Amino acid sequence: MKSVKYGLLGLALMAFVPTFAQEEVENEGAVGWTPVAVGIATPIQLPWGINKWDVFGLDLNLLYSDAPKMYGLDLGGLATTTRDDSMGLIVGGLANLGFKDVYGWRATIGLNYSDKESTLYGLDTGLCAYNTQFVGADISFLFNFTTEEFWGLQMAGIFNYAEKVHGMQLALICNIAKELEGCQLSLVNIASDCTAGFQIGLVNVIQTNVVPVLPIVNGYF
Repeated sequence: MKSVKYGLLGLALMAFVPTFAQEEVENEGAVGWTPVAVGIATPIQLPWGINKWDVFGLDLNLLYSDAPKMYGLDLGGLATTTRDDSMGLIVGGLANLGFKDVYGWRATIGLNYSDKESTLYGLDTGLCAYNTQFVGADISFLFNFTTEEFWGLQMAGIFNYAEKVHGMQLALICNIAKELEGCQLSLVNIASDCTAGFQIGLVNVIQTNVVPVLPIVNGYF
């Protein structure tokens, strides 16, 4: 029993005392790093402060977590935000927001979002996703929207969009890409140009082909 009490006390002290403060920090806003951040919603947490502590370990908030860097396990009851690079497992109830590169797995029943300066390296799962670019897999129940390009798999229940595809788009209703290098599989597939690859679906459109619209199969000829 005493060991449990001492363990809890040690955990509280570890999260509260800025033992790991840095004299010069690399990312704006951070005052140091901590192995544990626990609270209700940033900044109501230990250690105190919104966008102040890099977390290398566990970030656990009942409602909302916000950290400059996050390496490890990030759990937010409603949402998580990482303003710099993140790596590991990130789980937010309704949303995960990333403003720099993401390495690992983000999971939510809502939105996975990455800002224009970020790249996802790994896996997104959720209701929908908005990424600038990714390497890996983007799997959503409704839709995925990628503003630039991806390498890997983009899969959604309704539709996928990407500027450039290096891999596969898989959806029930519609896939849309400006440039296709890979495969589109859906009822309706649309690509402005296909430099290498093919489409399988009821209606397949490649606008630069001599015959732009074909049923069942279309591709680079």
